[in-house]
Amino acid sequence: MVVMARPSRSERPDLVFEEEDLPYEEEIMRNQFSVKCWLRYIEFKQGAPKPRLNQLYERALKLLPCSYKLWYRYLKARRAQVKHRCVTDPAYEDVNNCHERAFVFMHKMPRLWLDYCQFLMDQGRVTHTRRTFDRALRALPITQHSRVWPLYLRFLRSHPLPETAVRGYRRFLKLSPESAEEYIEYLKSSDRLDEAAQRLATVVNDERFVSKAGKSNYQLWHELCDLISQNPDKVQSLNVDAIIRGGLTRFTDQLGKLWCSLADYYIRSGHFEKARDVYEEAIRTVMTVRDFTQVFDSYAQFEESMIAAKMETASELGREEEDDVDLELRLARFEQLIARRPLLLNSVLLRQNPHHVHEWHKRVALHQGRPREIINTYTEAVQTVDPFKATGKPHTLWVAFAKFYEDNGQLDDARVILEKATKVSFKQVDDLASVWCECGELELRHENYDQALRLLRKATALPARRAEYFDASEPVQNRVYKSLKVWSMLADLEESLGTFQSTKAVYDRILDLRIATPQIVINYAMFLEEHKYFEESFKAYERGISLFKWPNVSDIWSTYLTKFIARYGGRKLERARDLFEQALDGCPPKYAKTLYLLYAQLEEEWGLARHAMAVYERATRAVEPAQQYDMFNIYIKRAAEIYGVTHTRGIYQKAIEVLSDEHAREMCLRFADMECKLGEIDRARAIYSFCSQICDPRTTGAFWQTWKDFEVRHGNEDTIREMLRIRRSVQATYNTQVNFMASQMLKVSGSATGTVSDLAPGQSGLDDMKLLEQRAEQLAAEAERDQPPRAQSKILFVRSDASREELAELAQQANPEEIELGEDEDEDEMDLEPNEVRLEQQSVPAAVFGSLKED
Repeated sequence: MVVMARPSRSERPDLVFEEEDLPYEEEIMRNQFSVKCWLRYIEFKQGAPKPRLNQLYERALKLLPCSYKLWYRYLKARRAQVKHRCVTDPAYEDVNNCHERAFVFMHKMPRLWLDYCQFLMDQGRVTHTRRTFDRALRALPITQHSRVWPLYLRFLRSHPLPETAVRGYRRFLKLSPESAEEYIEYLKSSDRLDEAAQRLATVVNDERFVSKAGKSNYQLWHELCDLISQNPDKVQSLNVDAIIRGGLTRFTDQLGKLWCSLADYYIRSGHFEKARDVYEEAIRTVMTVRDFTQVFDSYAQFEESMIAAKMETASELGREEEDDVDLELRLARFEQLIARRPLLLNSVLLRQNPHHVHEWHKRVALHQGRPREIINTYTEAVQTVDPFKATGKPHTLWVAFAKFYEDNGQLDDARVILEKATKVSFKQVDDLASVWCECGELELRHENYDQALRLLRKATALPARRAEYFDASEPVQNRVYKSLKVWSMLADLEESLGTFQSTKAVYDRILDLRIATPQIVINYAMFLEEHKYFEESFKAYERGISLFKWPNVSDIWSTYLTKFIARYGGRKLERARDLFEQALDGCPPKYAKTLYLLYAQLEEEWGLARHAMAVYERATRAVEPAQQYDMFNIYIKRAAEIYGVTHTRGIYQKAIEVLSDEHAREMCLRFADMECKLGEIDRARAIYSFCSQICDPRTTGAFWQTWKDFEVRHGNEDTIREMLRIRRSVQATYNTQVNFMASQMLKVSGSATGTVSDLAPGQSGLDDMKLLEQRAEQLAAEAERDQPPRAQSKILFVRSDASREELAELAQQANPEEIELGEDEDEDEMDLEPNEVRLEQQSVPAAVFGSLKED
């Protein structure tokens, strides 16, 4: 039902209401200035025809023209109504007019401006849109311009109007100068590279500029270099050479790229000779191998491309004589560049460190075959290298320089070079000593022996002001007289060319200066011995011993004692003993074995046997633990040879107490075997019983098998039972130690290293204990299998508690392995009484008496 409303003066006469609208109309009549009432009414009429909805909005805005909510909803609804229409439809103009009416009241609302500008952009009205953006920027406060500019810039970039966009960006940069990179990128895309280079140069020079893209100042500089070097015809307003050279002083870690950029600029500009000059300058100034490689590769590629272009031009236009000459010149220049590369690279390394001696030698080698360049290089090297800053040995430059002159037959020049070298203030004394030695060797090579001696005597002469060898405050010329290298060479020359007295004086002087080494002392003593001055040689040894301490004195003592014994033998026994005691006083265990063996040999050959045994006994305590086993073996062997095997019992006992378990086990087996050979069965059994305490049955099966074989041969049933009892008790002792048992099980299973869990990978905890128990049960079963089986019949062992009847019964039983003896022996046995035991005599082995036995 449609109701015609009563028209009022403020409303149109054709206003029509429906019956459902009456409550809202009444509410509006009561509160016509309430935005909420109008919004509720509008929300209710969303499904109504568009003209009626627009009419309702117009009514509300007529009463409330300053309501942002109403305008925003109204304009949004009007834009949605024409969304799917053609942009040329008159309805678009109505919507635009509606926006214009809104801005009479809503000109400070950025959201409405943005929506209107976007609506105009969709219509494609460029000029109207641009003017609207300008109106928005003028209407809004500057604090809200940042909301308008992104859409404005997107509008400018969307149309091919670079002049308009540039003017807009210039205005934008006044508001936001930190967005210069965006403007530069647009200038590059629009091919306005000159202004882009100017802007980029301004950004690079601004130290306060912070890149939004996170680029460093060097990255921006590199972009500038690439831009201006690759577009020389488009960038005219900047001095490219000055800009890039400024970067060379500013970014010293990227010299290679900057030099290549500068050369590339001249190449693209067509100034090829200028580009070549830039490359040459770069190669002469770069300081790192990386920069050199970049510049050289670019240089070689440039020359190669020039040759290719020249050949292509000549082939197209036809060759002329002038073109051939130019081409040959280019090829020669390219070949020379490639040939110069090692020398140029060496120059780079020398610029890094001009005091690098090895690089100077390499530079000389590069000039091989060109004497003038070699001389110039050596001259520059010895003038440049500072001995206190040198890397390597600076004296080798002087020596090699002199050797070059010598090889070319100019001995006088070589002597002058070496004489100058002796006056150089080297850092180390050894450098000056090497120069003096080279002076002597130069004269020796040309058979000037007297001159060589004079030079070395001059080098070792006492200076006017003496100084200590390591006193760095004094020049090396005042310290070289203590150089062992020079003295050693002088001693060798004196031995070969001088007299006995002069050689002896040189060696004495070396000892007086306290610069001798053990080898020098030995050489001096050997020299005296060769000339039959034996006591003098022994004095030399004594002087050397007073200079050194252990372990440096070891070789001197060994040589001294050996020579003394060889000279006097037993004639000066007490003196030899004193020497040995002096040598052994303070001797480290590492060097004691040799001296003790030499001492014992002296006593055996020239002294008393008991003294030799005392020396061996001392040696077993003085040597290292690793050498004690070998020392005990020697001690036992010598004691058995001198006193007999019975004398070794005490030695065996001491060895078993001192040595480790492994070596003690071997000693026990040897001790028991010796007692067994001597017929001392009880002693051997006691030794086996003692040794069993350190023998785990699971790892030392060989010991238990040896004891078992011994009991089978020499024991009875009780002794075997005792052995098995001991074995079980020892095994139980080792089983109580879980860690030891685990390690031993791993050792038995062939695993040298590992833990219990290695027996079953992936298991741990209770599984480990279960595995150990299973292994223990398996070992116990193996031990029971090793026990001799209990025969149900009588065992053919001699039992201590057997009665005569049982013995007689055992005697009547037939033995299948019985050996038939002769009749005479049977008759002798028949004559014996049952209670009598036949005794036999056996000769005592000769080894028991040793050297005491009479011949």
